[in-house]
Amino acid sequence: MRRLFTFIGLIFLTHILHSQSFNNLPVNTQKPPLHGRHWMAITGKPLAATAGAMIFSKGGNAIDASCAMLAATCTMWDVLSWGGETQALIYNPKTKKVIAINALGVAPTGATPDFFKNKGMKYPPEFGPLAAVTPGTPGGLMTMLAEYGTMSLKEVLAPAMQMAEGYPIEAQTANSIERGKDEIKKWSYSKKVFLPHLGEQREAPNGGEIFVQKDLLETLKKLVETEQEAIKKGKSRKEAIYAAYDRFYKGDIAKEFARGCQEQGGLITEQDLANWKVKIEEPLMTTYKGIEVYKLQQWTQGPAMLQTLNILENFDLKSMGYNSTRYIHTLYQAMNLAFADRDFYYGDPAFSPEEPMKGLLSKEYAKERAKLINPDKNDPNAKPGDPYPFEGKTNPFVSILDKWGTAQLKNLNNSLDAQFLEDFAAGTTSIEATDKEGWVVSITPSGGWVPACIAGNTGIGMSQRMQSFVLDEKENPFNVVAPGKRPRVTLTPSLALKDGKPFLSFAKQAGDEQDQLLIQFFLNMVEFGMTVQEACEAPSFKTYQMYSSFGKHEKAVGSLTLNSAMPTWVRKELAQMGYKITYQDRTSGPVNAIYFDWLHGSFWGGSSNHGEDYGIGW
Repeated sequence: MRRLFTFIGLIFLTHILHSQSFNNLPVNTQKPPLHGRHWMAITGKPLAATAGAMIFSKGGNAIDASCAMLAATCTMWDVLSWGGETQALIYNPKTKKVIAINALGVAPTGATPDFFKNKGMKYPPEFGPLAAVTPGTPGGLMTMLAEYGTMSLKEVLAPAMQMAEGYPIEAQTANSIERGKDEIKKWSYSKKVFLPHLGEQREAPNGGEIFVQKDLLETLKKLVETEQEAIKKGKSRKEAIYAAYDRFYKGDIAKEFARGCQEQGGLITEQDLANWKVKIEEPLMTTYKGIEVYKLQQWTQGPAMLQTLNILENFDLKSMGYNSTRYIHTLYQAMNLAFADRDFYYGDPAFSPEEPMKGLLSKEYAKERAKLINPDKNDPNAKPGDPYPFEGKTNPFVSILDKWGTAQLKNLNNSLDAQFLEDFAAGTTSIEATDKEGWVVSITPSGGWVPACIAGNTGIGMSQRMQSFVLDEKENPFNVVAPGKRPRVTLTPSLALKDGKPFLSFAKQAGDEQDQLLIQFFLNMVEFGMTVQEACEAPSFKTYQMYSSFGKHEKAVGSLTLNSAMPTWVRKELAQMGYKITYQDRTSGPVNAIYFDWLHGSFWGGSSNHGEDYGIGW
């Protein structure tokens, strides 16, 4: 009898474990959630989060703290630098509106398809001065601070300036410098900054070594000096910050930046810098089950997440079960359709032709796209749709669209080699902040990552974002490189409102992975009721069936990366549906997020168990 009861008990236990494993719902998290009532600051480096906390402790708001974190992450070379680009969404509690900050640089004078083709290039290069668009982060930081902050540039830059004087460099960054030293040695100004042990076996700094950036410190001092002089002359806080802005883009800093760029073979001119402006824009938005989800405009990949959510509204995801075969397959197919549209239709809205965003984001178009999903197998030929009829127009690119699949086959790569994966998940960082007044900030800054080419004696690494352009309109007629044009980038901060109030602020790093993992994070909370930290750490999956925005612009049709925790039967069923599966132990991020708990009047902070990303709350 004892054996019978034992046998029955084992069957019952097996059933429970099978159910839990199938749903794969996380029970415990590797990182504890953050909690705060007054403010919260989360970013890619603990030291940078500390910079945000320092500003909050001095009475700054979430904008002030975000700017301090941005400055710190740039100074720490957290896979970005001061010469890169800044993209932000801001919730203004005074107007109850979401604001978009477009601080992406533009292609310089002379950057044409023929220029690069004559050099034998299929795309603009990944590294060096010819990879650079104009620097956007300094202007983005100063614009956000001037328009929405409360503190001076001197106060907000103080932590970063202390770091430029010398800070203990983290081993992760130091080792990336060592790995990239062959590229760094091509550029004299980079070599001077990054390789303090030139000629020794290890030429990069060691982890924990005090890393000093004298040239960058001088550049930051010039900005602060200009601001303080303007204040002494009776200028307002805002006017003084913009005086520093002008010195960077029109003064001696701009002159040295352009000189240093051109000396090393780059194209950026003083006039390019003077002509560039930060744009404060209206974001794009869709609703998912009544929740308003905001993303930046089509100069980013952000609208692809909105398109995917529109498609997914036509399915009962919750009934499928978290990370079930049906769920993964449906989401994978929906993303592929949205990303195919991204690959063909997205580009800088300041240039013609006009992107058909009204049609792309319409619910009716999403319903038609949803009908294309085969429930039984992967579609390796997912192509862009035709959104023009959904805004009452005729598609002017039908002839290109009809041949798009065959024209792109030459760029096809069906293997997940190390270089492909590195290009596909090219990193950056993310910054999330909020305060008790109701300001909410989500930023995904990037550009100028190691191995960066530093522009003259400014200490500023130039962006590598030019590579996100294409040279042939057959690939994307909206994203062909041209002087003064912004490339279509992967960078994609996110904000969501529910019942008219902030619900989630979330973003992540890692190139083309960003929106597909942010979608899964969002659905983890909305459909499956996870806490923000559970949602950040929960096993995710990745598709590579869209063209990489970097390097050789390749894709891997049907390739699917699953978390190693996925059950064997899910793996088997997906393989039978035509997927080529690889596995990773950690697939979720790094996602950084803030959840607004209106029931208890507090903030919950989450950060993936994927890297160093974390934050501080109070």
